[in-house]
Amino acid sequence: MTTSGILIINKPGGLTSHDVVRRVRRALKVRQVGHAGTLDPMATGVLVVCIGQATRISEYLLGHDKAYRAAIRLGLETDTYDADGQVTETREVDVDEATIGTALASFVGNIQQVPPMYSAIKREGKKLYELARDGIEVERPARPVTIYSIDLIDFRSPDLTIDVRCSAGTYIRSLAHDLGAKLNTGAHLIALQRTASGPFTLADAIGLSEFEAAVREDQHPSHIRSIDEALSDWPLVTLNDSDRTRAITGGPIESLQMAGMRCRAHDYHGNLIALLIFDQKKKWWRAEKVLAMTNDQ
Repeated sequence: MTTSGILIINKPGGLTSHDVVRRVRRALKVRQVGHAGTLDPMATGVLVVCIGQATRISEYLLGHDKAYRAAIRLGLETDTYDADGQVTETREVDVDEATIGTALASFVGNIQQVPPMYSAIKREGKKLYELARDGIEVERPARPVTIYSIDLIDFRSPDLTIDVRCSAGTYIRSLAHDLGAKLNTGAHLIALQRTASGPFTLADAIGLSEFEAAVREDQHPSHIRSIDEALSDWPLVTLNDSDRTRAITGGPIESLQMAGMRCRAHDYHGNLIALLIFDQKKKWWRAEKVLAMTNDQ
């Protein structure tokens, strides 16, 4: 049986997200493996890995909200906004916890954030970090992101630790840099752990080496979760046999009456058949992704 599903890896520091994908691919001997949300090499924590059929839903998982624990050092700016970069400016640090709390609170809500130059965003077909490595800096338009909450966990000057809940696309490195600018101290990120991605948390994650060992011992299936679980926030409908056929063949499902714009579709046996979207022009539902797989795959 082909392995398909969602694997939650607790990414170790020092590896790229693609390094993790390569090791999972090699361990499982499955070509279709990808991830749903890059973590920088320095970062650790929750990395959502999609296997087999699940690679077809990675676009939906990328949009999940995220949570992080971040350590920030005041007084130093770097070109990458983190500890892997070169120091570009040094300043004195003379701030107290109350001042930091006020500054952090100003970032909560819907904000405009400028991504770091060292990022994978493309400009005219070339990634920004490639331009940065060539000594080229370009203007980056600010992008809307949402910071749901920031909690100051610890402050021992010049270092502070925060917990952040935010929308997809938020750069914690930029948040650290912008905090330093607001405090007039400069700042950069010195450690980052993703503690949650969508419904998955560190409690759901397995270490990469531990997963590889589980594969060798044929104990890995219990660590691979279903697409249903990954999309548990989508409404669920059960299709009759005729609507099941329409879903699989791409036909309209006119009998389905429900609110919303998207849902998961099961058959009577509980098998995940398709992901449906509502066609606003034609006023009917149709399959956007046909999966036709069982929940335990």
